[in-house]
Amino acid sequence: MAAAQGQLPDGDEAPVVFRQAVDALLGARPRPEVTLAPMPAPKRLAPYAYALEAEVAAEDEEELADGRLVLLHDPAAPAAWGGTFRVVTLARVELEPEMAADPLLPEVCWSWLTGALAARGADYTEAGGTVSRSSSHHFGALSDRADSTQIEVRASWTPVAGAAGVPDTAAHLAAWCELLCTGAGLPPAQGDGGSGSVVSLPNRRGPR
Repeated sequence: MAAAQGQLPDGDEAPVVFRQAVDALLGARPRPEVTLAPMPAPKRLAPYAYALEAEVAAEDEEELADGRLVLLHDPAAPAAWGGTFRVVTLARVELEPEMAADPLLPEVCWSWLTGALAARGADYTEAGGTVSRSSSHHFGALSDRADSTQIEVRASWTPVAGAAGVPDTAAHLAAWCELLCTGAGLPPAQGDGGSGSVVSLPNRRGPR
């Protein structure tokens, strides 16, 4: 698919390293099932921020997963970050109720992220996150709808910067997109080679 389009809100006032990191995001080309678009970035998390939203769709255009990624930059290097950049992400996907009942599901979902980062060579530190699941049961006029369970993965990590102080944000974006695709039940992209630490779950369905 085409690269994500957008404009850096801080323009030339943003630090060079942040502008370069955002340029790498805008130039990244994820697999064709993923649609990326810029979205308003939060203004209170860091002095500089850039955000993207994503949807994963099947060939019949049914939405399978969605999420958002925010790149933060603080030249002061907050102690909790361990660096001047931070990636904050959200990924959502709906599973069949029997799949969501698996007690190992949270560990499996977390492995989708860490496995994708490792496969893409996206070095990081200070990773943390949560895996949540919520079920919906329909009654009355909505009783004909099937029960559903949504899995939500929230995570953040510090991308390791290169020699010029700029992390390989394209690799981190690609890894996050692969997390969405894995959650949607899509096979690994050709040429990725897979990761032994990633376990796939079958029979997923897209959000209704």
